[in-house]
Amino acid sequence: MRRTAFFISDGTGITAEALGNSLLAQFEKIHFERITVPYIDDLEKAASVVKRIDKAAELDGAKPLIFDTIVDSAIRAEVSKASGFMVDIFGTFLHPLEQELEASSSYSVGRSHSISNETNYERRINAVNFALDNDDGARTRYYDEADLILIGASRSGKTPTCLYLALHYGIKAANYPITEDDIHDQRLPAALRPHREKLFGLTIDPERLATIRNERRPNSRYSSDKQCRYEVEEIELMYRRERIPYLNTTAYSIEEISTRIMVATGIERKR
Repeated sequence: MRRTAFFISDGTGITAEALGNSLLAQFEKIHFERITVPYIDDLEKAASVVKRIDKAAELDGAKPLIFDTIVDSAIRAEVSKASGFMVDIFGTFLHPLEQELEASSSYSVGRSHSISNETNYERRINAVNFALDNDDGARTRYYDEADLILIGASRSGKTPTCLYLALHYGIKAANYPITEDDIHDQRLPAALRPHREKLFGLTIDPERLATIRNERRPNSRYSSDKQCRYEVEEIELMYRRERIPYLNTTAYSIEEISTRIMVATGIERKR
């Protein structure tokens, strides 16, 4: 079964996508063609998107789903003329909130993703720069500034997790790869020992690791099943021996990995 889903916003569309996709994820047997249409901020653009929705309805033989976060009531009314099933995210929640808070909404376009707090914005940008500068054990002398240091085998998800934590939550996260030399020594690398309380380990199923590594270096020792199994087993042994908390990333998205790390470590979101 196939349905088209439109995420429409007078801003970036990020909120509409996030909430809409969370709802659609509950319907696993349906394939959704997802279309995001941002910056629908006047009636002419609204009329144009109505035509797109109507065309999709005609092609699908079913009403497209419309998830919108449009603040302006006139533009929202125009979009509602489309031949779709409309989930008005702001309209559904803002009025009850106004009643409970006994206050009127500002009805500001793009408010949730604007730079409303410059300090928080700069913190996130600085955290991203920190993650890039301290990627793959490049500059261990700055680890005293880190909120978190991720360790693990090459290609176990350290870099994207660090960048996600930085961009979304302003967390300064460095990462350090555990190499074969570290495994042979059977000890935590010297550069990490002074920062033990900041360490968090990532691991991954050997089969999945081999698949990921084969995309980078096909048919190499680095990507062989034997090498991946050896590294994962020895690194997990190091985690247990050194009492370092760790997480198997195999079945989790970057968002889930990041959230589970924050819960496990008690690190708070900085935004």
